[in-house]
Amino acid sequence: MAKIVCLKEAASRERRCGLLPANVKAYVLLGADVIVESGLGDGIYITDEEYVNAGATVLTERAEILAQADVILSVDKLPAEDIVHAKNKTVISFLDPFNSHEYVDLLCQNQLTSFSMEMIPRSTRCQKMDALSSQASLAGYVMVTKAIAELPSILPMMMTAAGTIKPAKVFIIGAGVAGLQAIATAKRLGAAVTAFDTRTVVAEQVRSLGAKFLDIDLGDTGQTAQGYAQALTPEQMAKQQAAQAQCIAQSDIVITTAQLFGRKPPLLINHEAIKLMKAGSVIVDMAAESGGNVAGSVAGDTTVVEGVKIIGTGNWSNEVALNASQMYANNLFNLVSEFWQKDSKQFAIDLEDDIQKSAVITHQGDITNQTISELRAQQETQPVEQAS
Repeated sequence: MAKIVCLKEAASRERRCGLLPANVKAYVLLGADVIVESGLGDGIYITDEEYVNAGATVLTERAEILAQADVILSVDKLPAEDIVHAKNKTVISFLDPFNSHEYVDLLCQNQLTSFSMEMIPRSTRCQKMDALSSQASLAGYVMVTKAIAELPSILPMMMTAAGTIKPAKVFIIGAGVAGLQAIATAKRLGAAVTAFDTRTVVAEQVRSLGAKFLDIDLGDTGQTAQGYAQALTPEQMAKQQAAQAQCIAQSDIVITTAQLFGRKPPLLINHEAIKLMKAGSVIVDMAAESGGNVAGSVAGDTTVVEGVKIIGTGNWSNEVALNASQMYANNLFNLVSEFWQKDSKQFAIDLEDDIQKSAVITHQGDITNQTISELRAQQETQPVEQAS
């Protein structure tokens, strides 16, 4: 009988968790033993008693919990100091494998089988496991609320005896999961919303939410097999920046959501575009923590450039941690249950399966994910540049 465990998140500001009492009951019905660290649900006001009542064992010592584990559930990467206690275990979390090379090596050294939730394929079969989408949807909502909190005006039109207040103008760049939710949220609150995406195929979705779609002819752009936007050429980027500059200048709120999977995000708003905006306007840079879409944005902070507030606080779904935990914990359960062996009551590793072929990064001391393995091989063969 497999033991499924979940520890408190190590990051001090991380309120989300990967397991709720409702999920404990579901795992128990599968035939698993569930162990959680005391205080797991503190960030979302769920007590240890609620976990016990759902069927979990609550312990206080992380090393003891990890020693008993078969499968370890987490939001963020398991801290390096915990890895030594998790040798030969299976860990499932967000891993950021494109940028966490030393950590991936540590997973290999300790023989961990690691699942990266970022690498779950975008397919019909995997929709219920797609944590990137579930968290991005919440991020879209949160980014609008963050912008509203900083804007010195309201979003909806208001007609009063004292005069008429025009609706705020909101411009959203990127109409993926986060962008579409931001559009829907801003529209519900009464804003006049315009959106742009390099994938013209999403124009219909934008318009179905009541927003305008900014048409910019960039030539061939397209999207990846996973549905992500393709990187633009420098010429296409320059054309996009020029064409959207007027819309940015007229907007009260601009939200950028362009993140290229495994690559540095594109710079969408330069300093010149910011200078054209009205003082008191707000920009929310969803990609600030991974490099930024906006000149002057600072990861984890809010800055003021030319009188414009630029919000780059990041970890957006953590602001609505209860719903984020519900969705993420369900994503994890759906992944575990997909490979659960009812007879042996174990979680099965099957690297020939399309999901695991993509999502498993390390197994038995090796990097098994082809994309990550090839990326590492390329980086190892590239010459080291000397400082001049």
